[in-house]
Amino acid sequence: MTSQLPFRTDRHPGRLPTLAGIEDARELLLPFQRETPLVRCELLSQELGADVWLKNETVSSVASFKLRGALVELLRIRGEREVSGAVTSSSGNHGQGVAQAARLLGLEADIFLARNSNPLKRAKIAALGARIHEVGDDLDEAKAAAREFAADRPELAFVDDGEGLGVMEGGGTVGLEVARALPALDYFFVPMGSGSLAGGCGVAIKAVHPGARVVAVQSEGSPAMVESFRARRPVSRPIDTIADGLACREPAALALATLLAHVDEVLLTDDATLLTAVRSLAIQAQVLVEPSGAAALAGAWRVRDQLEGRTVVLVLTGSNITAELLTAALR
Repeated sequence: MTSQLPFRTDRHPGRLPTLAGIEDARELLLPFQRETPLVRCELLSQELGADVWLKNETVSSVASFKLRGALVELLRIRGEREVSGAVTSSSGNHGQGVAQAARLLGLEADIFLARNSNPLKRAKIAALGARIHEVGDDLDEAKAAAREFAADRPELAFVDDGEGLGVMEGGGTVGLEVARALPALDYFFVPMGSGSLAGGCGVAIKAVHPGARVVAVQSEGSPAMVESFRARRPVSRPIDTIADGLACREPAALALATLLAHVDEVLLTDDATLLTAVRSLAIQAQVLVEPSGAAALAGAWRVRDQLEGRTVVLVLTGSNITAELLTAALR
């Protein structure tokens, strides 16, 4: 699959993520983060009639995969020029990743959140020492404010979750670890919000297991990336989902181009199924995830008739769930 979609990034115009870039990202991460667990789940294997493996990204210092991309992007920017701080917009987990990466590198962090952001994630960003700016009604409005803030301060690095090549190649190390750990792989299910993780992982998975199907899963209450993938052009859609980690209103060009080049299929799932998947993972795999972190299982359940006898990996992206959503899921 190849993409004809034009796109531009500030630092690397016209460049998609590559396996070499992901391997370089892995080397950059080694001093800061160990490889996360890839564990076979017997109960889910029996339920899906497949050989099901869970890539558990909840065990990082920010309880999600987001430190990977943030740290790689900041390390690379710092290698190009002198910076004193980092700026980003986030629905929560990416903000934690940037805040933690900045702290590890001795930098300040300014995180822009929508006014209705997840209170648990907001509290964790504050605990990491970042300055929080609450602006707008959704992530895209917060991103516009963050870009304006960074543009007036050349000493700051803007870490873009959709257009950052380092963010995407850092996220792609999740797929690289999976690809190298398994001798065979048929299906790789990954949650999708901005598309950076799905795109980066697609690059790594396809490079090592070209026959594997990479499937990205988004909430039907925030279908912009799925509809853009199917239309092969950016499609803007409103957001109405409990899964803030899957939210995206305006597709990023680099993320979409990478999805079109390296992802085979996209799926939508509803909030009720996401909550059911949260409960299933808690009970059958003893892993706590937030709704967006359960999207891979929700997607696999939708196409379970295709999975019999196959080797399947589900990426569990994060566990920053509020008490209210956890109660709803367990209920």
